[in-house]
Amino acid sequence: MTLNPPRAVPDAAADPFGERPRGRVSLCRQIMGGSFRFESASAALLDLVEAAYAGLPPHRFAMSVPEFHVELRLLPRRASPPAAAEPPPVRMQSGAGLLCGVMDASNYVVLAPEQRRALVVAAADMLDRPYYLRYELIEFAVFTLATRGLGLVPLHGACVGREGRGILLLGASGAGKSTLALHSLLQGLDFLAEDAVFVQPESLLATGVANYLHVQADALRFVDDGEIRRWIDTAPVIRRRSGVEKFEADLRQGHGRLAPAPLQLAGVVFVSGRAADDPGALLAAVPADEVAARLRADQPYASGQPGWHAFQQWVAQTGAHELRRGRHPRDAVAALCRLLDG
Repeated sequence: MTLNPPRAVPDAAADPFGERPRGRVSLCRQIMGGSFRFESASAALLDLVEAAYAGLPPHRFAMSVPEFHVELRLLPRRASPPAAAEPPPVRMQSGAGLLCGVMDASNYVVLAPEQRRALVVAAADMLDRPYYLRYELIEFAVFTLATRGLGLVPLHGACVGREGRGILLLGASGAGKSTLALHSLLQGLDFLAEDAVFVQPESLLATGVANYLHVQADALRFVDDGEIRRWIDTAPVIRRRSGVEKFEADLRQGHGRLAPAPLQLAGVVFVSGRAADDPGALLAAVPADEVAARLRADQPYASGQPGWHAFQQWVAQTGAHELRRGRHPRDAVAALCRLLDG
């Protein structure tokens, strides 16, 4: 065995782990209170980063802005890429201070939260499936780093508000959170997020990524404005893992106001798919002794994360409401406005 290989040894032997890739370009964006630097030798991967994070309001908290580093690496197109309509679901693994999200041997994320670093690896054929690559690999890396690095509670929900105050919208998939968020935007409320909301438990400030709105085609029946209908109707259609197809409308095209800063939470609302018994009374207080159990059932992942206890205590003290469906989504928006004014 020799420790001094000849100069003719190929790059794979000189750099077996690929630690010295050439031609990398850096792109910096402020996201959810953190400063993210993305590096890649692939223009296509950096284009997906821009699609996700360009043009967003630069949210920040009172604390100093932590820095995060995400490296994106593109592997060659596979000779026989999977023929399935969608890639395998991401499987989670952890150990030795690392978090991993693995689709398959060519598509995965490795995160080192303590170092505030992530590596996203994707095969070139995944560029044919940009939604999954962006949403399940790139955005997964960003959300996880921000959650761990900023001490945020990650919630599956939406958030809208005005004048710096926000209402957190929770509820099962299909309950109507996205439709309600859309009509809140159309009625002049600030739009923070419609799928994932991140709360700082000490300050109760909420942030998110207001890049896209995902709504089903039947939501258009409540939209009268022709320009808004065209904005949604001409948007790309994505397919969720559940099989549900939704329009993915870019919120940065000027249809409404994006929350310019984190919103101070003023209330929590569980959105219900059930019709109200009285169309004039859509909101009802959740009994105090049911709030904690309902929160845990609605947010199984978040309930096991640091900061959950403080967040749950605040909700228990403030109270929560259930919002049932009225004749039109704007009636629900009016109910949220009354809650914001209260």
